[in-house]
Amino acid sequence: MDLDHLLHLLIPSWTSVAILALFFTYLAIAGSLLPGKLVPGATLPDGSRLHYRCNGLLSLLWLVGLLGVGAKMDIVSLTAISDRGLELLSTTFLFSVLVTMVLYAAGCKSTNRGSSLKPHVTGNLLEDWWFGIQLNPQFMGIDLKFFFVRAGMMGWLFINLSVLARSVQDGTLSQSMILFQLFCALYILDYFVHEEYMTSTWDIIAERLGFMLVFGDLVWIPFTFSIQGWWLLSNKVELGTVAVVANCLTFLIGYLVFRGANKQKHVFKKNPKAPIWGKPCRVIGGKLLASGYWGIARHCNYLGDLLLALSFSLPCGISSPVPYFYPIYLLILLIWRERRDEARCAEKYREIWAEYCRLVPWRILPYVY
Repeated sequence: MDLDHLLHLLIPSWTSVAILALFFTYLAIAGSLLPGKLVPGATLPDGSRLHYRCNGLLSLLWLVGLLGVGAKMDIVSLTAISDRGLELLSTTFLFSVLVTMVLYAAGCKSTNRGSSLKPHVTGNLLEDWWFGIQLNPQFMGIDLKFFFVRAGMMGWLFINLSVLARSVQDGTLSQSMILFQLFCALYILDYFVHEEYMTSTWDIIAERLGFMLVFGDLVWIPFTFSIQGWWLLSNKVELGTVAVVANCLTFLIGYLVFRGANKQKHVFKKNPKAPIWGKPCRVIGGKLLASGYWGIARHCNYLGDLLLALSFSLPCGISSPVPYFYPIYLLILLIWRERRDEARCAEKYREIWAEYCRLVPWRILPYVY
């Protein structure tokens, strides 16, 4: 593929704009109308709390059903996304730039003093645009931060499914593609089954909504986490029985650690007296959980995340580093994030954090790091 052809493929078309607009419109309508558990968010500094309607799974299943019916009636092409991958990438990127410019302008003009909408302006235009000005900006009653996370996770699944449809149509469906699709689909479906856990994460609670989060949710997650599928479309990989079993074990262990750790932290925040692994939980200074997975490593959820990322790439074999972009990137990101988390917690909890570090000396991987 020469440079001119690549640049041509990156030019947004009205079709890619329409696909993105219809996707966002559906999510906005479904998220507002479909039933779902109303989950209270964290208490903000001013004492207020947002409430999130966690109906992502139902929204996803309805959309899959509608697209299936549309494909059966020849109204929708199942390969529409895989046929326009680069177009959609550039279109979504431009949307991310535009929407964060609007968020920046709206934030600067805001006179709201509440924790959710109070503007945090540093005076550095690039920094304010990148990290955002407001904590929880809304549009027509929709919390944009929660909305964009949902859109990114669904977008990842639909890119994968469109790649799968292309593989079936081309007659190149392989065991590796099936494993990759299965692991990603299980992970994404699990995310929506436990969507309420997202409301207690750092991104939702403390990060302001700027280009960093919007780009990460809408562009980075769906388009880079699906690289393995694109790679398998043009590369045939034969896996032996041992490799398949090892890949499945990696996914299973990663899932148990990732989901188990996040569930323990979520339950602890809701009820600090809830038992963990059948025993009363150990709490440092009345604030920090030191039981279960959190008594093994201070950021054990990151270990589960890394194992899951690795399991998404292992079906591609080891002939090329390209399919391993996601786990390599995630390793770098999580080490950086872990360092940032450590600094923040040391400042916030002081001697309580120091005691926790003495009790749980390992950061991510016990006896290694």
